[in-house]
Amino acid sequence: MAELLRLLPEYHHRVWGGRRLKPDADQPVGEAWIVYEHNRIAAGRYAGRTPAELARELGAALLGESVVAHTGARFPLLIKLLDCNDWLSIQVHPDDAQAVALEGPGHFGKTEAWYVLEATPGAQLIAGVKPGVNPDALRRAIRDGSVLELVQHQTVRAGDTVFMPAGTLHALGPGLLIYEVQQTSDITYRVWDWNRPASAGRALHIEQSLVVTDPGATGQVRHLRPMLDTDAQQLVACSYFTLDLLASRSETLALDTDLQSFHALTVIAGRVIVESRDASVTLDRFESVIVPAANRLYQVRPLTPARVLKASAH
Repeated sequence: MAELLRLLPEYHHRVWGGRRLKPDADQPVGEAWIVYEHNRIAAGRYAGRTPAELARELGAALLGESVVAHTGARFPLLIKLLDCNDWLSIQVHPDDAQAVALEGPGHFGKTEAWYVLEATPGAQLIAGVKPGVNPDALRRAIRDGSVLELVQHQTVRAGDTVFMPAGTLHALGPGLLIYEVQQTSDITYRVWDWNRPASAGRALHIEQSLVVTDPGATGQVRHLRPMLDTDAQQLVACSYFTLDLLASRSETLALDTDLQSFHALTVIAGRVIVESRDASVTLDRFESVIVPAANRLYQVRPLTPARVLKASAH
């Protein structure tokens, strides 16, 4: 298939959201789901359809041989933008086995990674628990609502990457604009919601959190090395996905899916044209396209100095 699948984002109101993702929205928008199985395709032969539908019909031609071998004909990633104007709840996600045990067959766990797009000075996130906290103390803190005393705060800046394995207690703080890539799962067990009033707060999941929290798990923060005018840098590689940052001031970048996985491209700075065989699509900041695995060779041509995040699945 020679199509390039430009996706329409899906916006979600959140009490902690801001105005950067959709300034004209009536309510603060916290999340834009920019690449996932139920996004609508914007134009072309498959306009109005979804990656989930095409995955069932096209299999490896869309998803890639490696992806189909591991997860079957289901679109395996969920990519979001998060605009954090307040603290998100302290939460945790299950791994694959725990997701099936707690939620039933067909559910995936949720290992994820964050790329910090913007950060106000001193912006923080929570990633794991403090060193030396024993499991019994952590369980008591989760039950009695004192978990905030045991978690580990980290200050981050634009360009940082945080890898967050399933089982890690975590939360994003105010002043952050985040790109998040994860398994295709939205299972979230909330441990603490900052004593927000009932009208704004969200239900907690104490018992599930006790099952899935790994006291030894800590989010891994990586600082971006200086980028050249034309460059590529691998940010995360795990058993579920790989995330790369591409940069170019003017040179065209040549890329290859190797038939193993689709590539999900999101422009985070500048403007580019993505070209594959006879198809092309122009992308502005925060717009996304799926390059099907069967396309193999394609190019990213910057119209202005640009940076693009490229996610692929395993």
